[in-house]
Amino acid sequence: MSDINNGKPRSQSIPSDWERELVDKVVLGSIAESRRSRRWGIFFKSLTFLYLLVLLAVLWNDDLGKGVSTATEYTALIEVNGVIAPDTKASADKVVTGLRNAFEDEKTKGIILRMNTPGGSPVQSRYIYDEITRLRKENSKIKVYAVIVDICASGGYYIAAAADEIYADKGSLVGSIGVLMNGFGFVDVMQGLGIERRLMTAGENKGIMDPFSPLGDSDKAHIQRLLDQLHVQFIDSVREGRGERLKVTEYPEIFSGLFWSGEDALKMGLVDDFGSSSYVAREIIGAEEIVDFTLEEDVWDRFAERLGAGAVETLARITGFANNLQLR
Repeated sequence: MSDINNGKPRSQSIPSDWERELVDKVVLGSIAESRRSRRWGIFFKSLTFLYLLVLLAVLWNDDLGKGVSTATEYTALIEVNGVIAPDTKASADKVVTGLRNAFEDEKTKGIILRMNTPGGSPVQSRYIYDEITRLRKENSKIKVYAVIVDICASGGYYIAAAADEIYADKGSLVGSIGVLMNGFGFVDVMQGLGIERRLMTAGENKGIMDPFSPLGDSDKAHIQRLLDQLHVQFIDSVREGRGERLKVTEYPEIFSGLFWSGEDALKMGLVDDFGSSSYVAREIIGAEEIVDFTLEEDVWDRFAERLGAGAVETLARITGFANNLQLR
């Protein structure tokens, strides 16, 4: 108060040495921490970029090395792996393309279809069956061998039946020559909950197989006729492919939809012998070297599977591949 009353300005305290030292330490520490953060950020970004480069190089080398061999002749291999359906690895488009490429290759001495599938679409299976039959007729010198790994059932066996010979392991599961259509009915549940189903159609049978509506006798009869028709087509194709090797008289249950071990399948004429892919290539075809003709996804599709669609989309924009990249 005395300073103000006397008209003199209030004196300002001058920071002491320890205060200056404390401020300097705080500022310098903050700068050092910021530098460390930047260094770690650069390190992790570089590490991520290096990982992407290595992954791309591996995938790219896989593509470059696929189907390449210095041998004068070899065994071509096409995988039929997983469910047979559109947009799967065992789709007709992929399998048929691999088959055509193998037949067109001058070094192909024989072809192995390595089967490991529970079946799937009858249409996709029939497409592949028909194409194998056609290619065999046009290229009689190149034989096709189906080699069963763990399972070859239903639509898988449909395809295998088109081969010249079928090989399996004693423990393989083979057969299931039948057709099914399944679903659920919730009519009683709806009634129990007091819920009314309101289904409007144009066409008296348009609502067939609706899970919330009763399935009438005429509906069941129609579906059964459809399944029986597909079953007959399946049986005819198997008979055409296997011929007299099938022991239907001794084993009438062959077409019942059951499946068997490879050991029983051999007795029934569903397979010709036991053997792996390498055995068939070496001992049956006579070309031990195997070249994979399976049609795979391109490098960007596989890259997307491993990293995720979002990361690859960003990378594609950066590298300029965005217009050619399809993410599914």
